Amino acid sequence: MQETKTDLRNRPAWVDLASSDAAASRDFYSKLFGWQVEVSDDPQYGGYGTAKLGDRSVAGIGPKQTEQAPSAWSVYIGVEDVDQVAGRVADAGGTVIAPPFDVGDQGRMAVFQDPSGASVAVWRWSAMGDFLLEAPNAYGWAELNARGVEKAIPFYEQLFGWTPRTSEGTDDAPPYTEFLLDGESIAGAWEMSPMVPADVPSYWQVYFNVDDVDRAFRTAIAAGAREMAAPQDFPGGRFAILGDPQGASFGLLKTAPR
Repeated sequence: MQETKTDLRNRPAWVDLASSDAAASRDFYSKLFGWQVEVSDDPQYGGYGTAKLGDRSVAGIGPKQTEQAPSAWSVYIGVEDVDQVAGRVADAGGTVIAPPFDVGDQGRMAVFQDPSGASVAVWRWSAMGDFLLEAPNAYGWAELNARGVEKAIPFYEQLFGWTPRTSEGTDDAPPYTEFLLDGESIAGAWEMSPMVPADVPSYWQVYFNVDDVDRAFRTAIAAGAREMAAPQDFPGGRFAILGDPQGASFGLLKTAPR
């Protein structure tokens, strides 16, 4: 089923990629997911492109803002009032990285850092937002990989009203926390693997739905991606994680029928 939620408050409402080579990234993801990317010719948007499946928006791709920043996907949480939420960040234990600002006539946003060091953005559409969900080759899931996840969970509880539900870990994996909103599982969080290099900060991992994880994985590798986690099963389906040719991490996801 393809779905656009009319109420994106306090849940993932957009994802975008800041790339060291936006043109190459547009080409890679277009080949992998069949996206058509429309790049704005308005100078105020700095070469930002909107990826679409048909007439539906699925993600953004644009150049990174500073040379020092890595290529990376970002998660935006929809909010009713960006300024009001930004005003509560410090009390929740976080830091405002980019204070609220308007993005042309599209909306208003801000960027925060949670207590584990992961960056997360908030977004308020100026009009009805279009964000395709629950469809192949569109956004599927967001997952916090944190150094000290126990510090971050209360931040998201306080800021967005998310309720954590944590499952026990195993010998192969740490405990996993699902964030619930009105009883619906909307995002996840867990402790970052000790195998990740120490210079990698906490981050939000973005996953995209696909019909066949293994086939999409092979297509991505052939297009220049590198393996980070080979296709494998988990209790809710099958997934894989790759680094794209510009170095941004992203996931492939196929959930089991509910």
